[in-house]
Amino acid sequence: MGEHAQNGCPMIDEKPLWTPLPERIAAAKMSAFVEHVEALHRIEIDGYDSLWRWSVDHPEQFWPAVWDFCGVRAHRRWDEVLVGADRMPGAQWFVGAELNFAENLLRSRGDRPAIISCDESGDRETLSFGQLYQEEARVAAWMRAEGVDRGDRVAALLPNLPEAVVTMLAAASIGATFSSCSPDFGPDAVVQRFGQISPVVLVTTDRYRYAGKDFPMAERVAEIVEQLPSVRRTVI
Repeated sequence: MGEHAQNGCPMIDEKPLWTPLPERIAAAKMSAFVEHVEALHRIEIDGYDSLWRWSVDHPEQFWPAVWDFCGVRAHRRWDEVLVGADRMPGAQWFVGAELNFAENLLRSRGDRPAIISCDESGDRETLSFGQLYQEEARVAAWMRAEGVDRGDRVAALLPNLPEAVVTMLAAASIGATFSSCSPDFGPDAVVQRFGQISPVVLVTTDRYRYAGKDFPMAERVAEIVEQLPSVRRTVI
């Protein structure tokens, strides 16, 4: 045990457990961001606490700096950064800006891993950024061919699999809303959730595995689709 104060409580050692080397600090993205902010706004930032304080005092300057430094892709930039800053909830950010979530997530290509999945049996699957982009594009093309449009809803009754991520990205790339729930939900629970949003497409699985056992889904999916008249296509 460590030393104790007079009241019997252990004393707190304020010495950091680890401190990065100066060269590592200099190469950090945070350091590059600080330099970006200092050059952009002609101010001096003295460490993390100083950056945090400036971000709180000047959110209308801080968040555009983050946007530009991170290279957010947008079809239209904002008219106003922050409207109603004194309201919570009710504040509005980047009013007038238009961007696509999937476009920003899928801008990387190549062989670098984008998704590494592992199921309970230990099987691993890796999708590179290039493969993820190709899979998303294939599914999005199918959705468009089926008439899925901006503002439509796409529902997924899937386990935590790469296919769930691909479906979400494909829907988002079109401008559709994505919703999901676990396949171990009962039919009534699934209908209660998805019935609120009237999905036009349901993406599901033929089975799922739990505790080493496979559970078939065909009868359950048929029961669910029968109670969701908005669904035009079901993909298994």
